[in-house]
Formats: sequence, C-alpha cells, structure tokens
Amino acid sequence: MPLAEDIVTSRHRITAYSASSVTVNDSVYRQSLVITASTVLCPWPVNSMQQLGAETLAPILETKPAVVLLGTGEQQLFPEPKIYALFGQQGIGLEVMDNGALCRTFNILVAEDRDVTAAIVLPT
Repeated sequence: MPLAEDIVTSRHRITAYSASSVTVNDSVYRQSLVITASTVLCPWPVNSMQQLGAETLAPILETKPAVVLLGTGEQQLFPEPKIYALFGQQGIGLEVMDNGALCRTFNILVAEDRDVTAAIVLPT
C-alpha cells in the first residue's frame, strides 16, 4: 500500500509497505530490517517472534532510542515478558504493532524529530 507522497529529505521515511516488503525512500527491502531516521540495517536476522533475544535485539539497543516500534508482520503478536524487561532495563519504551501500523507511526514520529527506531519483521 503506497503511503502519502512526501518530500524526501536526508531522513529515512517509509514510502510503501506490503506483507512481504517495506520501501524506504526509493529502496525496497524484502528481509527484516531496523530503521532510524538516519540509518537502515538490513538484513536483520529475525524472521519470527521466537528469534527475539538479547543477541538479535543488540543492534536496536545500540541505537539508544527513546522508543522502539516492533512490527510483527501482518498481525500484532506480543513478545515474551523477558523482551519487555530487556528494553525496560535500558529505559527504552517498546511499542508492538502490526507492520502497517508501524510504518504509519514511524513516519509521524520521524516527522516530529522523535528519537525512534523501528524493527520490522518480514517473513522469508
């Protein structure tokens, strides 16, 4: 689904998404990724919620965001309590949503200059 047309700046914005891909500015990603306003990490080695752990979440924690948006695919799926605890110990908020909601929310927060990192799980 294409999102509203936007003037592309040096910031990353999600310009389209589907069940199997995310478009950031003009680049299409078909593997799970981590995105901030200024960086994209792809591939992110997570294809399901069961793969979330300290090791796979380390690249996200290293960005030191105020909030992390975790996109869990076409449906909202909640991680184990230990994942929430990992973020809480770092003083980082964690919001879990489906990928469509994540894409829309990420763009709003980036436009507001908020310190946000998005982690998007895409199936392989």
